[in-house]
Amino acid sequence: MMNFKKDFIRSPRNGSGFTLIETVAVISMTALIFAAVSWAIVSFYRANAFIIQQSFAINNARKGVEKMVKEIREATYSDTGSYPIVSASSSEFIFYSDIDKDNKVERIRYTFNGTNLEKGEIKSSGDPLVYDPVNEKVSVASEYIRNSAQQPVFSYFDSQGNEVVNLSNVSDISLVKIKLVVNIVPGRAPEEFTLYSTAQIRNLKNNL
Repeated sequence: MMNFKKDFIRSPRNGSGFTLIETVAVISMTALIFAAVSWAIVSFYRANAFIIQQSFAINNARKGVEKMVKEIREATYSDTGSYPIVSASSSEFIFYSDIDKDNKVERIRYTFNGTNLEKGEIKSSGDPLVYDPVNEKVSVASEYIRNSAQQPVFSYFDSQGNEVVNLSNVSDISLVKIKLVVNIVPGRAPEEFTLYSTAQIRNLKNNL
């Protein structure tokens, strides 16, 4: 009987059971596999979330450009009789346009500021009518704009298609070209997306 008990104790395992070392090894491998799968899933969702955010940013920028082009095309003389274009530069364009079709002309200012394309709007008021800067309402037209100094947001052309270099004479401007470089995080895929559009100022055609 004693020999039988000794033989039984010496047996490393009974049937198909695991030893402690085997059990620890299986648990460790399972944990590593679980961690790897979890990391892959998290990375996948992060990448897709970034792509979705980039798509939303591009779509919003496109809507902003479409609205801006429509307003520039309808640029007209102000309620005070001022010329349709106030001033023009590579990062800012100021003009008059009846953007809400109420027969009152607003003073519109689009400015590239930081990573935003901002829109300022002033309605005429008072007697006599004036465009008071204090009444300007500023909103964000497009976000995540990454234009560099070598990528002007606005460029201008005359009726012959020649680029207007001397922007002090705004009466030479007939067409405005817009370029927006959109990217949520530069240097990370997906890469930057560039939007292009043009706006012919309709109310100046007869004066060209």
